Amino acid sequence: MTVERAWLVLGGSSAIARAFARVAAEAGADVILAGRDIEDLERTARDLQVRYGRTAEALAFDATDFASHREFVERLRPRAKRLDVLVAFGLMPGQAAIEADPALGVDAIAATYTGAASVLLQLVPLLEAQGEGRVVVIGSVAGDRGRLKNYVYGSAKAGLHAFAQGLRARLFRAGVQVTTIKPGFIDTAMTFGMRSGPLMASPEACARACLRLAASGREVAYYPPLWRIIMLIIKLIPEPLMKRMTF
Repeated sequence: MTVERAWLVLGGSSAIARAFARVAAEAGADVILAGRDIEDLERTARDLQVRYGRTAEALAFDATDFASHREFVERLRPRAKRLDVLVAFGLMPGQAAIEADPALGVDAIAATYTGAASVLLQLVPLLEAQGEGRVVVIGSVAGDRGRLKNYVYGSAKAGLHAFAQGLRARLFRAGVQVTTIKPGFIDTAMTFGMRSGPLMASPEACARACLRLAASGREVAYYPPLWRIIMLIIKLIPEPLMKRMTF
């Protein structure tokens, strides 16, 4: 079945992606959920169909199986006349775990940056051909400055930010908007045990912000917004001082 327009949610089992799928369906969109846990995605798709009466389906997608991305995009073509895209996947091992097993760091970069770049490059011709659309890339405040505690994950997100910036310039010429969202602390499994507060947001609040900011044509945004000021300050710290800090 071909729908008129759908959100492609890449990384559909993540907390933000799942919340985004619900918010998008609630707003009247059809949804294609893509990720590795196909049974979980199918349950989510059925829930969206029942709860919101929208077309929703699940597709198998592995961010780190780069060779499969071309075929994956070909499978999308008959499913929707127009696609909007959310990129919401990544891997964040602790820095200590990476230092104990450097292969984990390579996995984090592959899942967080290389996989996103690979599938987006495959999606470019489709997006250019449709002549309109929205791409939302979930980055991170961690990508704004290399820090002792998470520089591997941060470097992957920094690469993703730069990639999205260049992609924005390319797709702008085809009428496609690219929005980079840089979340701070989101209440997910990765932040379990942290205190809530003004720097912490729920996945649903972040998802609603993503949809709203994409619709408004925003290019780069922090969420919660207070992180913009925090990261501006952190980026201004001189390097001789920054390298002595332990956060």
